[in-house]
Amino acid sequence: MPSLNLLADIGGTNARFALETAHQQFEYIEVLPCNDYDTIVDAAKEFLRRAGNPDIKHASVAIANPVVGDWLQMTNHHWAFSIETTRQALKLDTLLFINDFTAQALAIPRLAADGKRIVRAGNAVAGTPIAVIGPGTGLGVSALIPDGHGGWIPLASEGGHVSFAPRDDAEIAIWQYARARHGHISAERLINGAGLTLIDNALADREENRSPAAITAAALAGEPRARAVLDHFTSFLASVAADLVLTLGARGGVYLCGGILPRVADYFINQSPFNARFTDKGRFAAYLDAVPVWLVTAENPGLLGAAE
Repeated sequence: MPSLNLLADIGGTNARFALETAHQQFEYIEVLPCNDYDTIVDAAKEFLRRAGNPDIKHASVAIANPVVGDWLQMTNHHWAFSIETTRQALKLDTLLFINDFTAQALAIPRLAADGKRIVRAGNAVAGTPIAVIGPGTGLGVSALIPDGHGGWIPLASEGGHVSFAPRDDAEIAIWQYARARHGHISAERLINGAGLTLIDNALADREENRSPAAITAAALAGEPRARAVLDHFTSFLASVAADLVLTLGARGGVYLCGGILPRVADYFINQSPFNARFTDKGRFAAYLDAVPVWLVTAENPGLLGAAE
């Protein structure tokens, strides 16, 4: 068997692995729950075992974490490791790590037409930045910056950890409930899977701790409180996404990624307050109204970005 490349997209919940047979050509994609493995090496070796132990010399990994230096301690999972020690344990010549939303950004130019849905129409301005943001186990943020030569420079950002800013009395009440339990409230604290549960608890004013899946199912079935949770969640996301556009001058558009929104796509696009909140920026309402927004529905954009 010829030498193949190993690709991975590792979040706080799942690790997606694939073999790359040629550039952007994948085979044997598999998803492994992170909690089933003590270390990243254990997960990678299990994937390779299931794939028939192919000859692997090079690997690229997108991970939901800052990548600064050799040591990684995951923000939303217990894995902590040295990149170099991991390379040696897997007997690789090359092991690259990039932030997972840097990978999401790198995937944007390669998305097929059926890999995204329009959330709001607009006029993308060529030669301007593109914002990338999305909720999953965390809240990922990145962007594509034009390099002046027809290509793109992806940002490695931790923008999901900016401070959350409530807008009205109802949102202040949610913020107060969250602050009493967590201290500093970042955007990520409320705009991710655990954030759905936190908002739900705040609206109930007690810790019922319904799962995110139970909340979204109840919301789509018409339960008023669960629907209010989703409405708050998508409003919060809209404000942070609009802030990102204004910060970057991202008139090239916004791409919404992550595992949560595709599961509620019809509600999100057709019924949620996202669009109204996105443009609710006072004197810059018209500026934002011109910015298009897409929902990424492709199955494995992180792997596309890791390969890139």
